[in-house]
Amino acid sequence: MRRGFISLLFLVYGFVVYGQQDPQFSQYMLNEIYYNPAYAGIPGSAEFTAIHRTQWLGYESTFDGAGNPQTQLISANIPIFKINSGASFYAINDRLGALNNLEIQASYAYHLAFKNSKLSFGVRAGVVSQSIDFDQYRWVDPDDPLRQSGKETQIRPDLSAGIYYRAQKYYLSLSASHLLNSEFNFGNDSLANALIPHLYFMAGYDYEINYDFVLRPSVLVKSDLTTYSFDLSLLAYFREKLWFGFSFRQSDAMIALIGYSFLKDNSLRLGYSFDYIINAQEAKNPTSHELLLSYTLPVLSGGEKRIIRTPRFRH
Repeated sequence: MRRGFISLLFLVYGFVVYGQQDPQFSQYMLNEIYYNPAYAGIPGSAEFTAIHRTQWLGYESTFDGAGNPQTQLISANIPIFKINSGASFYAINDRLGALNNLEIQASYAYHLAFKNSKLSFGVRAGVVSQSIDFDQYRWVDPDDPLRQSGKETQIRPDLSAGIYYRAQKYYLSLSASHLLNSEFNFGNDSLANALIPHLYFMAGYDYEINYDFVLRPSVLVKSDLTTYSFDLSLLAYFREKLWFGFSFRQSDAMIALIGYSFLKDNSLRLGYSFDYIINAQEAKNPTSHELLLSYTLPVLSGGEKRIIRTPRFRH
């Protein structure tokens, strides 16, 4: 019957629209370029990042091949000193059962430098490819007029913008994504699914306990202008080498985070997060896992001002 298939689509698309139309990351404070295009170039040296997230590890649905959600991201963030700006790129693959989202995005940001702070304005443009495998659904009514077979893919343009402010001990970030409200329908208007505009607000602060230890509380607030959710985090950094801490995601999970910076200049970072689901465990598996690897290129002296490392940022 039609109702069975419609309820299934609401399950998929409802899951996408609230909380995961955009993928979520537990290590959001180490992945700021994904949330705000104005972060492009802000670190002051070229950074390359790769993330793999496995959500609800071990979850198996009743549909063939439609297991737990998985997300992969690669990004590059590069300063452009000569014109006080920065550029970035990321590609992300997000698999949600029969639905798969692939994004390719590029950002540009212009920086206004002040004595001990920086204000940045950024814009991001790209494409979103959404694919659905109808063969993974089991139809109650073989004559359902909505029934399709095979895999359908549609590509739509996307646009985001943001503003970012960084001082020596704190930062503020505000951005808006999916400003074009692009829509996917897979050849049937009854299946219409739009990329809903989202707002992201981030903030963080550095509290120096002593020369070796720095505490970094941070918050991420996400909203689709109808509902909202938030992440609260606290990380402790030891000599900028080792970090560890905890995070809470509203109505979803408690999270433990740990990481370490390798090489003499701390340019290679490895981070890991462990999510323990605290809400609706009967519909999910209880744990999610996320691995982050990033590398920062050494800064060439070539006439540029030497970068001085501080607990929170470089200038």
